[in-house]
Amino acid sequence: MTRKVEKARVVVVTGGTRGIGAAISATMHSFGYKVAATYMGNDKAAETFKENSGIDAVYKFDVGDYDACAAGLALIEKKLGSVDILVNNAGITRDSFLHKMTQQQWREVISTNLDSVFNMSRLVVEGMRERGFGRIISISSINGLSGAMGQTNYSAAKAGIIGFSKSLALEVAAKGVTVNVIAPGYIETDMVRAIAPEILEKIVAKIPVKKLGNVQGIARLVAFLADEQNGFTTGATFNINGGQYLA
Repeated sequence: MTRKVEKARVVVVTGGTRGIGAAISATMHSFGYKVAATYMGNDKAAETFKENSGIDAVYKFDVGDYDACAAGLALIEKKLGSVDILVNNAGITRDSFLHKMTQQQWREVISTNLDSVFNMSRLVVEGMRERGFGRIISISSINGLSGAMGQTNYSAAKAGIIGFSKSLALEVAAKGVTVNVIAPGYIETDMVRAIAPEILEKIVAKIPVKKLGNVQGIARLVAFLADEQNGFTTGATFNINGGQYLA
């Protein structure tokens, strides 16, 4: 998809000021959508994103908190209008082997990575159904498909997104609403670049294309799935992982 959209629909991107989320926000903005980006922790990064992207609809709230989501969405809709497209991108890691994992590590990851998908989707889906149009696109992970040592919490949340999305896709298909998932592999972001070089080298060696992915590849797929003309694609999971995991 490279064309400007004819109607400036409203897009909300959770975790939309850094990494993959920032690329999605900027790409959707460049195509003419009205974009709201949410974030939780990094005020400096959010301000830098706001200055560099030209997107001034930036909101700070905890997407794992239903009431906070309701309040945040109310502000977004007051400024931009009803939400047409939701991109559930927010995510964190709290890695640990299960025999050492604390309940807090489990709960934080499930809250931010999975509860948020329910919270945000629940709050926008009724309006989408009533208007006869909607796009819900959620970012899962290769580790939600393959599993990963030290990530029982993260992998459970990311796998849960896939099951949630398949079920919701069936519920809303006749209402003009599509629900899809993107499951990235290792993408060149600050989170991945923070991995120790010797470990990252081993990771890249296991990727058949022998390199990390880029955020633009994911952002362009989001734009494709959000397109008004793409109403026949729903309930699907798109793997972008350089051939590392084939399903």
